[in-house]
Amino acid sequence: MDLNTLIVIVYFIFLIVIGWAFRNLATNTSDYFRGGGNVLWWMVGASAFMTQFSSWTFTGAAGKAYTDGLAVAFIFVGNSIGFFFNYLYFAPRFRQMRVVTVVEALRLRFGNKNEQIFAWVNMFTTLISAGIALNGLAIITSTIFDFDMETTIIATGLVVLIMSVTGGAWAVIASDFMQMIVIMAVTIACAAVGIYQAGGIMPIVDNFPTDFVSGTELNYMSIFYIWAFSIFLKQIGLTNNILYSYRYLTAKDSEHARKGALLACILMTLGPIIWFIPSWFMASSGVDLAAMYPELGAKYSEAAYLAFVKIYMPAGMIGLLIAAMFAATMSSIDSGLNRNAGIFVKNFVQPIIAPNISEKKLMLVSRIATIAFGTLIIGLALFLNSLKELSLFDAMLYMSALLGFPQMLPSFLGFFVRKTPDWAAWATFLVGACVSYVIAVVLQPAHVEQLLGLTNELTKREWTDLVVSISLISHIVITGGFFCLTTLFYKGLPEKREESVERFFTNINTPLVKEKGSHVHLDNRQRILLGRMIAIAGILVMAMMALPNPLWGRLVFLICGAFVFAVGFMLFSATEVALPDHDDDNDDIDDGSDLSVKS
Repeated sequence: MDLNTLIVIVYFIFLIVIGWAFRNLATNTSDYFRGGGNVLWWMVGASAFMTQFSSWTFTGAAGKAYTDGLAVAFIFVGNSIGFFFNYLYFAPRFRQMRVVTVVEALRLRFGNKNEQIFAWVNMFTTLISAGIALNGLAIITSTIFDFDMETTIIATGLVVLIMSVTGGAWAVIASDFMQMIVIMAVTIACAAVGIYQAGGIMPIVDNFPTDFVSGTELNYMSIFYIWAFSIFLKQIGLTNNILYSYRYLTAKDSEHARKGALLACILMTLGPIIWFIPSWFMASSGVDLAAMYPELGAKYSEAAYLAFVKIYMPAGMIGLLIAAMFAATMSSIDSGLNRNAGIFVKNFVQPIIAPNISEKKLMLVSRIATIAFGTLIIGLALFLNSLKELSLFDAMLYMSALLGFPQMLPSFLGFFVRKTPDWAAWATFLVGACVSYVIAVVLQPAHVEQLLGLTNELTKREWTDLVVSISLISHIVITGGFFCLTTLFYKGLPEKREESVERFFTNINTPLVKEKGSHVHLDNRQRILLGRMIAIAGILVMAMMALPNPLWGRLVFLICGAFVFAVGFMLFSATEVALPDHDDDNDDIDDGSDLSVKS
């Protein structure tokens, strides 16, 4: 067994242990699916941040940075702006919805029919995305590290499944935090070495082979500017709608949700600067990736980050990077797994199949549902692996365009436009799906060239960027406009539905404030359990100093390990003292069923 494989196995064991350590915190379905609404802000923020990650960050995005410079960073800056809007407005209101799953909020806002439509569509798209992400990880690890693809898919899927089944949302969120710490340590170390090797930031920019800001294959700079603006709007919309809000449902109260969003914003602002320095350095130093990785063909640029680690980082760091790649992908898979199981149980089984089921039996059903969805994700990834001719990137873009954005618009606009009939949500989704289909399948470059009177033929990149912009503008004007026009057909709602809508808007505008000193025991358990695990991980990273490396290489592991250990030690040391007259066990539980407000 080589060193890299050993590091990944140890990392997998850590994740399983996290699930086991948090198993006793999941005592009911609210705990299992959203941490009982008692998760502290630093875990909420890290989890929200990690949901934007996958192995694509270190492969496809790094490759884009290698060929086109700063352009790819606009996607992540858009996420950062989206998280800032979370902080300013949406995050506390998402928590104030007082629900266990995001689809419960849609039921309050748009009724039972929309609950079922959006539940099943959302579960389907999340399963597809998770399967594609898992298969994508297997492709890159098998191509570059010679890992067996099927073994990678099954092993990774089983680790996520075991962790999610045992610890539920608690384990998922805790693992997201630890994975964030590991990724930041590895990428900061790589960025520092890249800057040192280049002699500073400016030599990287000055020696970049193409325009550092816009990149290559551009005949019309205006298309790039429109694309950048569209990406900002798109990412802001995707991070500020009810369907995305599941991470904030876990927060302890409104303020913890807001602070978590701010942490995610800061991390996502600093992230692109750190992540892509190695790729920019590889391009500016003239390293021929096509010759190094001929097996990747036209996708040789996707090995930019990995090649940097292999050439410039000390022995053993490649194993940590592989672990970081697994972590990035697993953070999106475990989120989909836990969220899908929650939607299936709380929005289908409980209200329709077994409305009188006991909480104990519902917990058993929840674990069975988690196993079932985990098995489906693994099976789907294996199926995609068998379809050699399928383009994963195209498949992900197609699914996201056809079903993703149309789901988002009603769950975003429904926050602000109140007087709409219930059918407005599902009808808007159908209109949006049709708009997406026309743009993705019917619209061709020749149509745009003729319409705009372009003299030069659009490059592949220009057409891809233009499709993003046309799609966004079309959805804002047609899909969003359709939703707003449904207000013309609003003639009031039945009494019970009117009460539900009133409750929804009352909830989101009523701050949720937990008493100071409430749940101190639970808060301390979060800090102690996770702090110990992270500190141990830091010690293991520091132990990699024993590997045969030059002094600077040993210092890299020392600094990375010390960083991870310091975070764990600070968490462990930050325990609070419970108030003498306060009993955690008697605290009211925010179970998503009422409008209890503590002050």
